[in-house]
Amino acid sequence: MDTDPSDEAISLTDAQKSYGSTKVLRGVDLKVRPGQILGLLGKNGAGKSTLITIMCGMLRPNSGQVRICGKDPSRRSIGRYIGYAPQDIAVYPHLSVEQNLTSIGRIQGISAAKSVQRAHEIIEALGLENQTKQSAGDLSGGQKRRLHTGMALMHHPRVAFLDEPTVGADVEARNRILHMVRSLADEGTAVVYTSHYLTEFEKLNATIAILNEGTIAASGTIPDLISRHSDSSIHVSFASGTLPNVNGWREEEGHLSLEGPAEDPGRAIARLLADPQVDDSAVSDIRIVRPSLESVYLNIVGTEKTADEEIKEK
Repeated sequence: MDTDPSDEAISLTDAQKSYGSTKVLRGVDLKVRPGQILGLLGKNGAGKSTLITIMCGMLRPNSGQVRICGKDPSRRSIGRYIGYAPQDIAVYPHLSVEQNLTSIGRIQGISAAKSVQRAHEIIEALGLENQTKQSAGDLSGGQKRRLHTGMALMHHPRVAFLDEPTVGADVEARNRILHMVRSLADEGTAVVYTSHYLTEFEKLNATIAILNEGTIAASGTIPDLISRHSDSSIHVSFASGTLPNVNGWREEEGHLSLEGPAEDPGRAIARLLADPQVDDSAVSDIRIVRPSLESVYLNIVGTEKTADEEIKEK
């Protein structure tokens, strides 16, 4: 792959996009290096798909500058640099797994022999060896998702846009896709990755950009975002259900919760138990809730449930 590590794979400066009077992107600044995985987060309707479509060159911003590998993405030649797997699965149902991949390879200008070689590399990486000659229309949903993602990566793109690549995928498909994404980055591909499963970003060691109301509200590594935007909290429950009135603590959903950040949870708990208003023998449970990417996300964008939260509730 002819990637110069000194170049930015993706560069956006004050990118703006409106549909009529509706402003979708209000000035997005973004930079992604070769080999970096960028996790793009935001509510439904935050502008993630619009932003990806602009970066792929399929939509022009109203103003601002967008560059992919130093080039204007609206140029036809940019296609050889980009791999794009949208959320909606698109495979040729009457072609085999192998034929789906080799057909895309040929469209991308790869020779017949190299298309077959690359197809088998992807088939092996995604665990589709037993489906090589099977028609794509007969695959399971997870297998189709893997094939769909693999088709976007046939030509060793320098930049890959993967929009919800694991939605609806089973555990095996998800793990295969995550492993392949990590391998892509290790080879120097810049990856823009969207998902409502926040744990995936942690597994990918992704840099995060949170899109909110048309701008990048926060960005950085996961540890950096947690340190800047979230703190530990303490929840204390009582067997009687009656909560004491203690300065610095508030009633919250049947328990006491420390007001403000818990910079030293142990000391805060000790002070609570020493308070004359508290009968420590009545304490039934003490929970220290550590900060996470999920708490950062909710602090910034509000109370929309993530897929991880919905799984916890089931």
